[in-house]
Amino acid sequence: MTNEGFFSQVYGITKQIPFGRVTSYGAIARYLGTPRSARMVGWALNASHLDDSIPAHRVVNRKGLLSGKHHFKGSNLMQQLLENENVRVENNVIVNFDKLFWDPNIELKMQ
Repeated sequence: MTNEGFFSQVYGITKQIPFGRVTSYGAIARYLGTPRSARMVGWALNASHLDDSIPAHRVVNRKGLLSGKHHFKGSNLMQQLLENENVRVENNVIVNFDKLFWDPNIELKMQ
């Protein structure tokens, strides 16, 4: 699979994350059958910032940390976008991460 194909798949999954929910780079990688490619998921999302239809702000690391926030314009844009969806963030970490976590491996297999 080419990077372009992989990136397109990442974008397709990211667009399905519901408003007010979050997932992780690793969860997306596992869903795509490439569990060791969480970092590549991050690269794909970093490259997506020119497309406002991709809610990259809803993807965080496995502990709920806003690890990709430095890729957004402005120092707090990622946090602001999440807070606009009623997702509380404290010290760059999603509050109630376990409750808000959306796992494509469960949610998309149910469809």
